[in-house]
Order: sequence, then C-alpha cells, then structure tokens
Amino acid sequence: MAAVDRFYLLYREISRSCSFYIEALAIVGAWYTVRKCVSLAFDTYSMLRLHLIPKLGGQIDLVKQYGRWAVVTGSTDGIGKAYAEELAKRGVNIILISRNKEKLEAVSRSISETYKVETDFIVADFSKGREVYPAIKEALKDREIGILVNNVGMFYPYPDYFTNFSEDMLWDMININIASANMMMHIVLPGMVEKKKGAIVNVSSATCCQPTPMMTIYGASKTYLDYFSRALHYEYASKGIFVQSLTPFVIATKMAACSITTSGRSFFIPSAEEYASHAISTLGLSTRTTGYWKHAIKFTLGERLPEWTWAWFAMCFCRIVRKEALTCKVK
Repeated sequence: MAAVDRFYLLYREISRSCSFYIEALAIVGAWYTVRKCVSLAFDTYSMLRLHLIPKLGGQIDLVKQYGRWAVVTGSTDGIGKAYAEELAKRGVNIILISRNKEKLEAVSRSISETYKVETDFIVADFSKGREVYPAIKEALKDREIGILVNNVGMFYPYPDYFTNFSEDMLWDMININIASANMMMHIVLPGMVEKKKGAIVNVSSATCCQPTPMMTIYGASKTYLDYFSRALHYEYASKGIFVQSLTPFVIATKMAACSITTSGRSFFIPSAEEYASHAISTLGLSTRTTGYWKHAIKFTLGERLPEWTWAWFAMCFCRIVRKEALTCKVK
C-alpha cells in the first residue's frame, strides 16, 4: 500500500511540474484542429460556390460580360470541341482554330446549324512555330474577341522516360503547349484591354499540382501555363480581363486513349462534354480551378500529399499506363 501511495505522490509531482507543457500542447493541438477545420470549411464552401451554386442559379450572359466572339484552339475534338459547343449554347459566336481543314469545316457547320450562331475557322498547325501567327493575327484583326480558350495541346503517345523522346517531340511540346498560348494571348489581349472586358481560359493540367515523373516535359509545360495564367490575371484584372487556369485530371478524350486505364469513362474520368459543361460554369468565378468537382477533390488531396508520395503514386500509375500502351502497340 505504501508503494502505491509513493507512486501516486510521484505522479502528482510530475503532473504539477509538467502542467505548463501539457497546457501548451493542448493549445497547439486546439489551434491545429481549428486551422484544419477552417481550411476544410473554406474548401467545401469554395467547391459549392464553384460547382453547385452556378448550376442552381442563372447563367452569366457571356456575350454581355465578355463579347460576341470566342476563339477556341484545338477545337475539332475533345475538350476544345465540347467547350466551343458550350459557348455556342450561350449565344457566343465561335472561331475554331486547328490543323485539319476537313474537321474544322464539319465542326463549324455542326455548331452553326445546331446552336444558330455564327462560326468561322482558321487552319493552323501550331507545331510549325512562329510562322503560323501572322495569318491568325490578320484573320482576327476585325473581330470583337471576347473569350479566348487556349486548349490546343499535345501529350506523349504514352508516359515515358525523358531520354526516350525525340528532339522533334520536345520541340512540338514546347511550340504547342507553351508558345501557342503565349502568342494567341499576345494577339487578342490588346483588343480586350481596349474594350475593358474579356476572358482568357488556359487549359493546363493537374500535373502542375506537384512534380510528376514520366510526364516531365508535359507537366512542366502545363505548370508554366498555370503560373503564367495566374500572374497575367493579376496584371490585367484591373483592366476588366479575367484569366482562368483550368487544371483537370484525366478526361476521356483521344489524348488519354493510350491505355485501358485512362481511355474509358469512370467516376473520376468524365467525358469531354460533361467536363466542359461544368468547367464553363466556373468562368468568371475562379482564376484557378480543375473545372470539375470530382477533380477538385483529388486536386485538394494531391496538394496536401508530401512530394515524394505524389511522385511515387505517379510513377506507379504511369508505369501501368505505359505497360498497357506498349502491350496494345505490340498487338
């Protein structure tokens, strides 16, 4: 019994001497919990504001807000075509830019007949570098461009190690994913500034969330576009220009058709049409968004992962996709 009493007295003495540290730890724990709760509440509110409320309320009059014409690059397939159709649904006239004249004619005619808007197209191969831009500038000079969607982009045939790519592939990636957006903005932005209204949508990628191995130059090109978009918005917001960076994960398009894992629709992989209908509702509300609420959940989690964890998962995923693509190639 005496031993028990001695232990109890010792425990009380230790507790008394450590009370300050216990209280300090309790305060730190409470602060951390509150901080995380506030962050979660803010993320939840932001998601609802971007992806739910616009669907319940009225749509923004894009023609009144930004202008009569929209230019969409890479617009004969996938996200570009779907986004052009969503703009046309809202009464915006469309100028399509892509490299295949036959596809451009077909998509232009389809949009015009379906949505009763004016359409036009410009044939341009952005992989050719600076030689294509004088013709684009000339074709757009008399148009009231209110919205520019820089969607054109290229991906690898499948994820791979950097040294396996040819020099032509690297230059095409730079010209199409980086230079095209810069030059298109340089062409249309002066007119927007003069009118004091306009919107620019740059389609980046969720690979800008953290360094993504086996997508090195693609991820770097999309990170460049993301940072450029955010900085440009700060430069021109006071002049009435809204610049948005879209950072989606995988979407069921031809660009993602290199493997079974990425080519089909699933809970987290929407069709281009489903994605575009969600993404366009965020225009004017957020300067940086995935454009799709399910992708927003993944992006939020991805940003909070340690870099090595993201890189490990990315390597595993890319190796699976690469293996599937190479297997299909052999067959």
